[in-house]
Amino acid sequence: MTVVLRLLLAPVFVAAASLVVRRFGPRIGGLVGGLPVVAGPILLVVTLDHGRRFGSDAANGTILGLIALACFVLVYARACGRLGWAPSLLLGWGGFAVAALVLSLVDVAPAAGLAVAWVAFAGVLLALPATDHAHDAELVDLPAWDLPVRGLAAAAMVVVLTAASDALGPEWSGLLTPFPVITTVLAVFTHAHHGPTEARVLLRGLVLGLYGFALFAYVLAVALRHLGTAPSFALALTACAAVLAALGLRAHRAVPRPHV
Repeated sequence: MTVVLRLLLAPVFVAAASLVVRRFGPRIGGLVGGLPVVAGPILLVVTLDHGRRFGSDAANGTILGLIALACFVLVYARACGRLGWAPSLLLGWGGFAVAALVLSLVDVAPAAGLAVAWVAFAGVLLALPATDHAHDAELVDLPAWDLPVRGLAAAAMVVVLTAASDALGPEWSGLLTPFPVITTVLAVFTHAHHGPTEARVLLRGLVLGLYGFALFAYVLAVALRHLGTAPSFALALTACAAVLAALGLRAHRAVPRPHV
């Protein structure tokens, strides 16, 4: 069962998020990309493999790991205006790694971690480059392999992270769970097809989605201590969906966006 979850859940979610980007544009697509579409399956697998206590500790680590993910977003968004997608990606991954190393020295309760993460997201939103999104992105005919490659990239990263959970332990597993999997896929493909402006719009929407992601991890970290696995994940997803709905109503645009 866990093998199926490793191989199928994340690619399906990545493909769905990619289709949302194509239908509604990078702003809404980024918002969806900021949700735990990859981290959720990872946390579910490690909980099923190692128990609810391990899952709770990993979810608590994930809250701080989201700050590292926000650092990736900030570095990539700053770099992509002057550099291509490859050097921007390497710098972004470096920003994530440095932030994760620093955060590994921090041990806080879930509530404190959530508060710190939300403040960090607000700071990143202020520091992101301004975007002028008055124009429409140029339509691009995407190749047939586009979605399968996105899904395979997500599946590979999920398999690696969950397989390493034994050696990493719950804290590092949690910190690395928000590794920019779908963020990498969406940012790179958007940057390559439409340029830095569209990539920055997507990344700003993604940071907004991290508010719901952090709440998901917080609820999971608390609920897994007292409830079963299924009700804990259901409760966490409900809380995350409520935040997504509120942010989505605010960010929604009536005019359909072009393909990404």
